[in-house]
Amino acid sequence: MINKDELTHSSASPESFEPPTSRRGKHRLYIGMAPGVGKTYRMLKEAHRLREEGIDVVIGLLETHGRQETATAAEGLEMVPRLSICRGNTTLTEMDTNAILARQPQLVLVDELAHTNIKGLPREKRYQDVEVILDAGIDVFSTVNIQHLESLNDLVAKITGVVVRERIPDRLLDEADEVVIVDVTPETLEERLIEGKIYAPEKIEQSLQNFFQRQNLLALRELALREVADNLEAVAEKSTLTGKFYSVHERVLVCVSTYPNSAQLLRRGARLATIMRARLYGLFVAHPEQFLTKDESLYIEMCEHFCQEFGGEFLHVTSTNIPNAIAKVAHTYHITQVVVGQTHKSRWQLALQGSPVQQLLRYLKDVDLHIIAT
Repeated sequence: MINKDELTHSSASPESFEPPTSRRGKHRLYIGMAPGVGKTYRMLKEAHRLREEGIDVVIGLLETHGRQETATAAEGLEMVPRLSICRGNTTLTEMDTNAILARQPQLVLVDELAHTNIKGLPREKRYQDVEVILDAGIDVFSTVNIQHLESLNDLVAKITGVVVRERIPDRLLDEADEVVIVDVTPETLEERLIEGKIYAPEKIEQSLQNFFQRQNLLALRELALREVADNLEAVAEKSTLTGKFYSVHERVLVCVSTYPNSAQLLRRGARLATIMRARLYGLFVAHPEQFLTKDESLYIEMCEHFCQEFGGEFLHVTSTNIPNAIAKVAHTYHITQVVVGQTHKSRWQLALQGSPVQQLLRYLKDVDLHIIAT
């Protein structure tokens, strides 16, 4: 479990869910790699524990999908009646947000956060209803699968061949007070599917041949674990609870200059970042007393564009002490790998001024330095 307010806190306490006040409600998001991993079941079991401790808990919206274990886990919890909507001869139902607000529980459970509401309702998406509930000071537990994150849509389509239509903005993961990843092995998920615990019997074989293929599940599992790890790292990086930050990911910083070999350095740095699954940064340190020519400025702009094409972030700083500036950036961005080019100084310059690499080594602590021959 990931608690954004207290990084060492591993489970919610009754004090975490106070009666509604003027405060915004707290949001706990249960996330998994695919349907059937047990997000809803886990959410319901935790709700029972809190209810036994005196917390006023209701189910705002529950989708059991015919799963008996889920339905059994919901027994004993109050369920807010759904809103019925007539469409011709068909009656459809949605979560009744107004009824939840009128009921004013301390905690409400909302399944399938990425769901799209029926047309004609005040809000298009269920997550927007959840935001209204949170604004009313009511705490929310909700569930979602990793493939519903907006930024991962293209990647998930590439992995699975399935274009996910229902999506939520990534900010919901960032803004959640707690993120709980519910994880099982692909083998366990396949067993649940074959046993009929996820879909009806007539859908099992089709699911195994499509979305639930072993390679898909492995990729989605890694995606879910990495996304939550990135989220936790971003939170820890901003935290003031400790003066030190220990990155769980490698971070590569490529130092470029106006020399023509900088594009080569960026390519090498990008390959290194890909191999290490690291974040990529490019850096240009400008001397305040040295003005760039038009060609040099265009070259640095080209390097910046090049870096961004590799998915990296390009940084500009100004300093008379280039090695010290590189070290400061490395410290600020928690860099673990620095890539620089071979020095262009002559032997006489090295003898008089010293090696930039040696100066850099004096400044950098616990950072690997890669010197690329040019």
